[in-house]
Order: sequence, then C-alpha cells, then structure tokens
Amino acid sequence: MHCGFADADARISQLKTLYPDRFPEPGAIFGHIKRGDRIFVATGCAEPRHLSRSFLDHARANPKAFFDAELSHLVALGLTGEPLDDFRPNFRQHFFFVAHSTRDAVTRGLADYTPSAMSQVSRLIKRGLMPVDVAFIQVSPPGSSGRLSLGVSVDVMKEVIENSRLVIAQVNAFMPYTHGDSTIDPEQVDFFIHHDEPLVEFHYPPPDDVTRAIGSYVARLVPDGSTIQAGYGRVVNAVLEGLGTKRHLGVHTEMLSSGIIDLMRAGVVDNAKKSADALKTVASLCLGTSDMFAFMHDNPAIAFMPSSYTNDPSVIARQERMVAINSALQIDLTGQASSESFGPGFYSGIGGDVDFMRAVSASPSGRTILAMPSTAKGGAVSRIVARLGEGAGVTYNRSDIQYVVTEYGICHLQGKNIRERAMSLVAVAHPRFRPSLVEEAKRLGLVPEDQPFFTGPSGLYPTDVETHRTTRTGLTVFLRPIKISDEELHKKFVYSLSERTLTMRFLSPKTEFPRRERQRLVVIDYTRHMAILALLEGPETEEIVGIARYAVEGDEHKAALAVVVKDDFHNQGIGTVLLDYVTFLARKQGLLGFTAEVFADNRAVMRMLRRMREMGHDVKSSISDGVLSVTITFGHMDRPQRQES
Repeated sequence: MHCGFADADARISQLKTLYPDRFPEPGAIFGHIKRGDRIFVATGCAEPRHLSRSFLDHARANPKAFFDAELSHLVALGLTGEPLDDFRPNFRQHFFFVAHSTRDAVTRGLADYTPSAMSQVSRLIKRGLMPVDVAFIQVSPPGSSGRLSLGVSVDVMKEVIENSRLVIAQVNAFMPYTHGDSTIDPEQVDFFIHHDEPLVEFHYPPPDDVTRAIGSYVARLVPDGSTIQAGYGRVVNAVLEGLGTKRHLGVHTEMLSSGIIDLMRAGVVDNAKKSADALKTVASLCLGTSDMFAFMHDNPAIAFMPSSYTNDPSVIARQERMVAINSALQIDLTGQASSESFGPGFYSGIGGDVDFMRAVSASPSGRTILAMPSTAKGGAVSRIVARLGEGAGVTYNRSDIQYVVTEYGICHLQGKNIRERAMSLVAVAHPRFRPSLVEEAKRLGLVPEDQPFFTGPSGLYPTDVETHRTTRTGLTVFLRPIKISDEELHKKFVYSLSERTLTMRFLSPKTEFPRRERQRLVVIDYTRHMAILALLEGPETEEIVGIARYAVEGDEHKAALAVVVKDDFHNQGIGTVLLDYVTFLARKQGLLGFTAEVFADNRAVMRMLRRMREMGHDVKSSISDGVLSVTITFGHMDRPQRQES
C-alpha cells in the first residue's frame, strides 16, 4: 500500500498520456549518458532504486557503454551507496557525506569525499565548480496542478535539475507529495521510468539511558516557544524525546527525523511562535520510515525547501529563539569539535549542522548545543579529549559552541577562558577519564599546575541533588551543588558581599579571596563537603544569591555549617530554604548534626536556630567573647518537616 494519492495510477496514466515520448525503454534512456558524465543521485531515502538498479544492470550488460563516469550523492543509503567494486572502470563514487555503507570505500581511496557545508553545495553546482551532467531523481505522481513533487529530498536537487544536461525521473506512487518549494514542472524532466516501490527507509535506534539523560539536560536549555534545528544521527534524534513536555516549539531544520515527527504528532511542535514561516515545519530532506512518509504526504503543516533556503544564515537569523542541537565525535578541552573524524580517516562529513551552529551562535537570542555521550566504543574511549586526534578536522570552532551536554551534565562555554573551558568540560566527561584529562590539561598549560581536583566518588558531581525551591516571599531559586567550573561565578558573589556580611560569615574582617582559596571553596570532596548554591536563573546566565555549605569534621558524624546570603536578598527566605535543604542532604548522608560558630548578635542565624528547634532538632550553644558556638543534633527522621515549596 503506497502512501501517496488514492488515485495515483490515474495520475501517472495522465502523465504518460501527456508525455508518451518520455517513457521509452530504460536501455534507450541510458544511451543518452556519455562517458565521463557526472551523475547526481537523489539523496538518502529518495534514491530512485529501480532507476539505479536498471542503470547498473544496463552497465553490467554493456560494460563498454560507460567509462570513467561518476555517481555523486549528498547522502547515499540505497543501491548506489553500496560498494561498486565490479564497476570500478565504469564508475567512481563521490559523496558529500560519508555514511556507514560508504565509509570503507572512502577510507580505501576507492571513492571521493568532498568536505562542504550544505549551504555551499548548491552554490558549487550553480557556479559550475561542481559540474553535473545527469540527474537521477525520484518524484511523486502529479498533484492537482500537474506538477511533480521531489518529496523527501529537495535539498540541492533543484539546482541539480536546473544545471543538468539530462534529467531522468522515476515516478513512484510511494513518494509522498510534499508542500513548500518542492515541486517541478514535468517539462523539466527528459525521461521518465514508472515503477512503484517502497522508499529506502532509515530507522533510528531507540533512546537508551545515556541519550535519555542527555535529553533531560538539553530540555533545560530549550525554552517553550523556541524554534529548533536538530542534526543528523541517533544521539540527536533520541535527545528530542526529552522535549516532550515543551510547548509551542517550532522547527526550521535541514533534516526531518522521526524525533521531530513524534513531537509534531504529540502537539509539542505547532510552529505557532515562529517569527518566520509561522505554522510550518520547515526542512530540506527527510531520512525516515514509511510511517513518517505517510504523515508527510499532502501535509500543509510541513514545508520542504531547498537547502539554499533552510541553511541560509540570513534566513536562520530571522528566527527568534533559535536553538541548534547537534552532535560530534570529539571535543577538545578548548572547545573545538569534530563531527567528521576521530583522526585522518573520514567517518561522516560536515553536512548542514555547521551552517546552523555558525548562524545561530551569531544570533542574540540563539543557542547552540552540542549533545554527545561522554564515551565511544562501548566506553573504551572518551569523546572529551585534551586535543583532537591527529588529522581530525575541526568542524566546529571554539566560538561556535555555547553548550556541551553529556549524560553527566551541562557545560556552558560561551564567554569562558581556556582554563574555565577545560575544567567545565572535564566536569561533564566520564568520571573514569577525568583524572587523566586534568593531568593532560596541566601538561599542555590549559590549566595551572596547582589546579586542585578530586578523583573517584569524591569528585563526582551529584546531579540528583539539583532542585528548585520557592521561598516564603515567592522567589524561586535553583539549588545545586557547586561545580569546579563555578570559580568566576563564586568570585563575583563573594566580592559583592558587604564588609558586614563578610565579617559575619568569616568572624573577622575579610576583603580578599586569593585564587587558591577560591579554588578550595569551589573544588570540593562531595563525600565530605557539600556547598549548595541558591541561584537566580537568567536566559543565559546564573547569579548566586546564597550559599550553604557543610564539611564533615573528623569521625564525629557531624559537619561544620555556614550559610551566607547576598545583601540585596536578605529577609526573602533564601537562608531558610538553604538551611532546610542542606539539613535534608546531611541527614540523607547519615550525619548526626551540625556545628557552627557565629556572632551572638547575628539575628538571621538566631531565627534559623529557632526554626531548627521548631523542627524537633536539639540545639545547644555556648558563648565566649561574643561568639556563639552551636551544636545541632538532628531529631528523628520520621518527624514531619515544614517545606518551603
């Protein structure tokens, strides 16, 4: 059962009636192809398989008919993407993107790869820098206007058709009729071959625990009403599942994947908030399944456009709140990444992702996200490396990427110096590789020789501790543990405190915080020390408005406690929220209580101690020279505790 028009046979019969001379036998068609011709084959799932198969059968039966011809593709998934070892004197394959089936041929030098961003390919064709002689395309039956649709592969095919000497089209009732700038006039086709067959399908692996974790972090970075671009590959497609709770998302992307279709079906993507192409999901091509193709058929909510439009930086920049989500094979500690190779061998290609990452990173309201598992090869190697592998191409430069997301958290790179970038990326690397990354960063001079770092469980950031709370005054704060990348954020906080607040916190006047001391406060052993930040979250930044920290003292199972709140936020309930939360965490850790030393006239602390008594904890104190020494022993765990949110 094809996914197209119910009266597809009648429409194709009408086409044959209008153009009887353009439906000759395949052998007569292929006689128009000359030696040395460049043949451009439609992309991915749109490859005209019957046309390709007939052509190869003709070449096999007539081995001297073709010599030194070239089969070119953007992405090859079908028959002509397979190794054509039997046709080496006749054809040479050429790709703009290296897929799994073509990787070996490119690696062995039996096929050519042209590195080019998608936005450049159409220009190469139009300017004659990438000559095309013959186009192999696949089209739907004619629509009501009589025009043919390129279906799921518009990308550069219009430029290919306009610049080819010979255009051969397979008419296939399984090709969906898509809307947008996706149609051509039958007059543009020199010869037709009618053959109905299912399209090539591309199946995405289901999400796993790693990609689900990455997706949950990515979701934090995608506000409701954003317009998203999602790149090629299983990781990015799986990450899209994490956006299932969002509202009014739009889509302007190069490639339509199953993850986006799922979001459309769920009503998450409605394109209602797009600043350009409102109410339309805009894409250039689709790699998917028959179920997806049926959804796209004659669907006015989806507009397939040439890549010269979808990947045009000026078009991308018109979209407000644009978020580009892509992936890579490796990223080094300075923030440059490769999606092409681990080393000198080509693994994939540049594709269209770089167009979006560059354009969106230049947009005032745009966000670029690199989503990637922390390891590869079954956990044997780290994707976060001190330096990219020798020979690896730099797909994304250091200014392209704003956020890096792994299953271990979010790393914000924009505006960060090299030292901050290195430590931020180490923090989201797999724990097994963090010590060696820090040592290599020291050796390369990316971080100072005295950079502190905890290995093993001691240095493992406790993601599950992150939470939001609302104070009694209605202020919502994000509570999370301090990170090794928070040095500058913490520095800004402590230097914003008044002299009185600093004196109250440290029990003596304090105006300077040398870097070594700041590092000691930021790089902590999470098994014996906890520092919870109360943060106000902005669109791009965070502001610390309070910190509560405790450190385990010897073997007494109690911890020294300190709480400080920014002056402008006193009396808003932030200290209470912090105290409640660190008390919960300390009890969960198995601690028996807190100790603290404060000035006896610290009214805020007195209120907190009163609260601790009300919650059933035993509070004892003694005073000496105006300093109050406090010991808090936790009450029973089953006693109800008052919550702030």
